Amino acid sequence: MPAATFVAQRPTGAFIGASWAALLVGAVVYLMGLWNAQMQLNEKGYYFTLLMYGLFSAVSLQKSVRDRIEGIPVTGIYYGLCWVSLGISVALLTVGLWNATLAASEKGFYAMAFLLSLFGAVAVQKNIRDVAQFKSGQPEDVGAAD
Repeated sequence: MPAATFVAQRPTGAFIGASWAALLVGAVVYLMGLWNAQMQLNEKGYYFTLLMYGLFSAVSLQKSVRDRIEGIPVTGIYYGLCWVSLGISVALLTVGLWNATLAASEKGFYAMAFLLSLFGAVAVQKNIRDVAQFKSGQPEDVGAAD
C-alpha cells in the first residue's frame, strides 16, 4: 500500500504558546519546589537529574517516533531505549516520591510538575518540527517506515 502524503500544517499560535507555557511552568515550578524544599542537597540533585533525564528521554522518544512516521531510519535499539529511558525516569520519580518523607500534597506537586514538563517538552519539540517542515514546504510521507 502506498504511503499517504499530506502537506504539513503550521501549528496555531495558541498551541505553540500553550506548549511553551506547559514546559516552562512545569519545569520552573518543579525547580522552585526543589529550591525551597527542606531536603538534603543530594536529594535535590536526584530530583533535578530526574527532571533533566525525563525531559531528554521524552523529547528523544517523540523525535524517534516522528522520524519513523516520516520514513527516516531509526534503529530498533534506539527506539526501544527511548521508551525504556522514559519509563525509567517516571519509575525513578515514583520510587523516590514513594519513599520520600514529604507530605502527600508535596509528592503530588512534584509528580504533576514533572509530568507537565514532559508533556510540554514533547509538544514544544513537535511544534518546532512542524513549523520547520511547514517553512520548508515539503510534504510529509505518513506510514513509509512500516
